[in-house]
Amino acid sequence: CPRPACPCCAPPPADPAHRELLHTLLDLPAPYRRTLVLYDGVGLDLPETAAETEASTPAAANRLIHAREAVAARLPDLADPGELHRRLRELASAEILRAARPTVVRTGCERRNVFWTRAAIAFTVTIVGATTLTLRTAPTRYEAPVAPAQAVQGVPPPAGLGPLSRADRTLRTKLHRSEASGPERVFPQAR
Repeated sequence: CPRPACPCCAPPPADPAHRELLHTLLDLPAPYRRTLVLYDGVGLDLPETAAETEASTPAAANRLIHAREAVAARLPDLADPGELHRRLRELASAEILRAARPTVVRTGCERRNVFWTRAAIAFTVTIVGATTLTLRTAPTRYEAPVAPAQAVQGVPPPAGLGPLSRADRTLRTKLHRSEASGPERVFPQAR
Protein backbone atom coordinates (compact mmCIF):
# COMPACT_ATOMS: atom_id res chain seq x y z
CA CYS A 1 0.00 0.00 0.00
CA PRO A 2 1.56 3.39 -0.92
CA ARG A 3 0.18 5.23 2.11
CA PRO A 4 2.21 4.66 5.28
CA ALA A 5 -0.67 5.58 7.60
CA CYS A 6 -3.08 3.18 5.92
CA PRO A 7 -4.76 0.96 8.56
CA CYS A 8 -4.73 -2.05 6.24
CA CYS A 9 -0.90 -1.95 6.04
CA ALA A 10 -0.16 -1.05 9.67
CA PRO A 11 0.39 -3.91 12.09
CA PRO A 12 -2.73 -4.72 14.13
CA PRO A 13 -2.89 -3.55 17.74
CA ALA A 14 -1.37 -5.90 20.27
CA ASP A 15 -4.37 -5.84 22.63
CA PRO A 16 -7.21 -8.09 21.32
CA ALA A 17 -9.89 -5.65 22.57
CA HIS A 18 -8.26 -2.81 20.66
CA ARG A 19 -7.91 -5.02 17.58
CA GLU A 20 -11.60 -5.92 17.71
CA LEU A 21 -12.60 -2.26 18.08
CA LEU A 22 -10.35 -1.28 15.16
CA HIS A 23 -11.86 -3.97 12.92
CA THR A 24 -15.36 -2.88 13.93
CA LEU A 25 -14.52 0.72 13.04
CA LEU A 26 -13.04 -0.33 9.69
CA ASP A 27 -16.22 -2.27 8.85
CA LEU A 28 -18.34 0.88 9.23
CA PRO A 29 -19.10 2.98 6.15
CA ALA A 30 -16.57 5.80 5.79
CA PRO A 31 -18.98 8.69 6.64
CA TYR A 32 -20.16 6.86 9.79
CA ARG A 33 -16.60 6.05 10.82
CA ARG A 34 -15.44 9.66 10.37
CA THR A 35 -18.38 11.03 12.34
CA LEU A 36 -17.93 8.54 15.19
CA VAL A 37 -14.18 9.09 15.48
CA LEU A 38 -14.47 12.88 15.34
CA TYR A 39 -17.31 13.08 17.85
CA ASP A 40 -16.52 10.28 20.32
CA GLY A 41 -12.80 9.86 19.66
CA VAL A 42 -11.50 13.39 19.14
CA GLY A 43 -14.21 15.09 21.19
CA LEU A 44 -15.55 17.62 18.71
CA ASP A 45 -19.06 18.87 19.25
CA LEU A 46 -21.81 18.06 16.74
CA PRO A 47 -21.67 21.25 14.58
CA GLU A 48 -17.88 20.97 14.29
CA THR A 49 -18.17 17.28 13.40
CA ALA A 50 -20.77 18.15 10.75
CA ALA A 51 -18.48 20.82 9.32
CA GLU A 52 -15.49 18.46 9.20
CA THR A 53 -17.49 15.72 7.48
CA GLU A 54 -19.11 18.24 5.10
CA ALA A 55 -22.63 17.32 6.20
CA SER A 56 -25.51 19.10 7.88
CA THR A 57 -25.82 18.87 11.63
CA PRO A 58 -28.91 16.58 11.46
CA ALA A 59 -27.11 14.31 8.97
CA ALA A 60 -24.08 14.13 11.25
CA ALA A 61 -26.36 13.29 14.21
CA ASN A 62 -28.02 10.47 12.22
CA ARG A 63 -24.63 9.11 11.16
CA LEU A 64 -23.45 9.17 14.77
CA ILE A 65 -26.56 7.32 15.97
CA HIS A 66 -26.25 4.64 13.28
CA ALA A 67 -22.51 4.25 13.87
CA ARG A 68 -23.04 3.80 17.62
CA GLU A 69 -25.78 1.23 16.94
CA ALA A 70 -23.48 -0.72 14.58
CA VAL A 71 -20.62 -0.71 17.11
CA ALA A 72 -22.99 -1.73 19.93
CA ALA A 73 -24.34 -4.59 17.79
CA ARG A 74 -20.83 -6.05 17.37
CA LEU A 75 -19.42 -5.00 20.75
CA PRO A 76 -22.28 -4.87 23.31
CA ASP A 77 -20.00 -3.60 26.08
CA LEU A 78 -19.53 -0.36 24.08
CA ALA A 79 -23.27 0.52 23.98
CA ASP A 80 -22.62 3.29 26.53
CA PRO A 81 -21.27 6.43 24.72
CA GLY A 82 -18.99 7.21 27.68
CA GLU A 83 -17.37 3.77 27.49
CA LEU A 84 -17.04 4.06 23.70
CA HIS A 85 -15.35 7.45 24.12
CA ARG A 86 -12.92 6.03 26.69
CA ARG A 87 -12.04 3.02 24.51
CA LEU A 88 -11.50 5.19 21.43
CA ARG A 89 -9.15 7.40 23.48
CA GLU A 90 -7.23 4.33 24.66
CA LEU A 91 -6.99 2.99 21.12
CA ALA A 92 -5.71 6.33 19.84
CA SER A 93 -3.14 6.71 22.64
CA ALA A 94 -1.94 3.10 22.39
CA GLU A 95 -1.31 3.25 18.64
CA ILE A 96 1.05 5.51 16.77
CA LEU A 97 -1.10 6.88 14.02
CA ARG A 98 0.37 9.11 11.36
CA ALA A 99 -2.31 11.27 9.88
CA ALA A 100 -1.92 13.63 6.98
CA ARG A 101 -0.94 17.13 7.94
CA PRO A 102 -3.89 19.55 8.03
CA THR A 103 -2.22 21.80 5.45
CA VAL A 104 -2.08 18.91 2.96
CA VAL A 105 -5.76 18.11 3.46
CA ARG A 106 -6.72 21.79 3.32
CA THR A 107 -4.63 22.36 0.19
CA GLY A 108 -6.33 19.45 -1.58
CA CYS A 109 -9.77 20.78 -0.66
CA GLU A 110 -8.85 24.28 -1.74
CA ARG A 111 -7.59 22.98 -5.10
CA ARG A 112 -10.85 21.13 -5.64
CA ASN A 113 -12.85 24.25 -4.73
CA VAL A 114 -10.77 26.41 -7.07
CA PHE A 115 -11.25 23.90 -9.89
CA TRP A 116 -15.04 23.81 -9.50
CA THR A 117 -15.23 27.59 -9.13
CA ARG A 118 -13.28 28.07 -12.36
CA ALA A 119 -15.41 25.46 -14.10
CA ALA A 120 -18.58 27.29 -13.02
CA ILE A 121 -17.16 30.62 -14.22
CA ALA A 122 -16.17 29.08 -17.59
CA PHE A 123 -19.63 27.58 -17.98
CA THR A 124 -21.26 30.93 -17.15
CA VAL A 125 -19.03 32.77 -19.63
CA THR A 126 -19.91 30.20 -22.31
CA ILE A 127 -23.63 30.68 -21.69
CA VAL A 128 -23.29 34.49 -21.75
CA GLY A 129 -21.24 34.31 -24.97
CA ALA A 130 -23.77 32.04 -26.68
CA THR A 131 -26.62 34.33 -25.61
CA THR A 132 -24.78 37.41 -26.89
CA LEU A 133 -24.03 35.74 -30.21
CA THR A 134 -27.66 34.73 -30.57
CA LEU A 135 -28.86 38.27 -29.84
CA ARG A 136 -26.41 39.76 -32.36
CA THR A 137 -27.23 37.36 -35.19
CA ALA A 138 -30.97 36.89 -34.69
CA PRO A 139 -33.28 38.91 -36.98
CA THR A 140 -35.02 41.87 -35.37
CA ARG A 141 -38.20 41.65 -37.49
CA TYR A 142 -40.20 38.96 -39.19
CA GLU A 143 -38.89 37.92 -42.56
CA ALA A 144 -41.30 35.89 -44.64
CA PRO A 145 -39.77 32.77 -46.09
CA VAL A 146 -38.99 32.80 -49.81
CA ALA A 147 -41.33 30.53 -51.75
CA PRO A 148 -39.72 27.88 -53.93
CA ALA A 149 -39.38 28.74 -57.63
CA GLN A 150 -42.21 27.70 -59.97
CA ALA A 151 -42.78 27.98 -63.71
CA VAL A 152 -44.92 30.95 -64.79
CA GLN A 153 -48.11 29.84 -66.52
CA GLY A 154 -50.02 31.62 -69.38
CA VAL A 155 -47.16 33.52 -71.02
CA PRO A 156 -46.67 32.78 -74.74
CA PRO A 157 -43.25 31.61 -75.79
CA PRO A 158 -41.05 34.22 -77.45
CA ALA A 159 -41.62 34.45 -81.20
CA GLY A 160 -38.83 33.34 -83.44
CA LEU A 161 -38.23 33.97 -87.15
CA GLY A 162 -40.01 31.53 -89.35
CA PRO A 163 -40.98 31.20 -93.03
CA LEU A 164 -42.56 34.31 -94.58
CA SER A 165 -46.14 34.31 -95.70
CA ARG A 166 -47.14 35.28 -99.28
CA ALA A 167 -48.11 38.82 -98.18
CA ASP A 168 -44.78 39.28 -96.38
CA ARG A 169 -42.84 38.16 -99.45
CA THR A 170 -44.74 40.56 -101.70
CA LEU A 171 -44.05 43.45 -99.36
CA ARG A 172 -40.40 42.59 -99.20
CA THR A 173 -40.08 42.53 -102.99
CA LYS A 174 -41.83 45.89 -103.29
CA LEU A 175 -39.50 47.47 -100.74
CA HIS A 176 -36.39 46.13 -102.50
CA ARG A 177 -37.48 47.62 -105.87
CA SER A 178 -38.24 51.07 -104.59
CA GLU A 179 -35.60 53.78 -104.47
CA ALA A 180 -33.16 53.42 -101.75
CA SER A 181 -32.67 57.15 -101.23
CA GLY A 182 -36.33 57.86 -100.76
CA PRO A 183 -38.63 60.42 -102.43
CA GLU A 184 -37.49 63.84 -103.57
CA ARG A 185 -37.21 66.50 -101.03
CA VAL A 186 -40.36 68.45 -100.60
CA PHE A 187 -40.03 72.21 -100.61
CA PRO A 188 -42.65 74.51 -99.27
CA GLN A 189 -44.47 76.44 -101.98
CA ALA A 190 -45.81 79.89 -101.57
CA ARG A 191 -49.48 80.48 -102.18
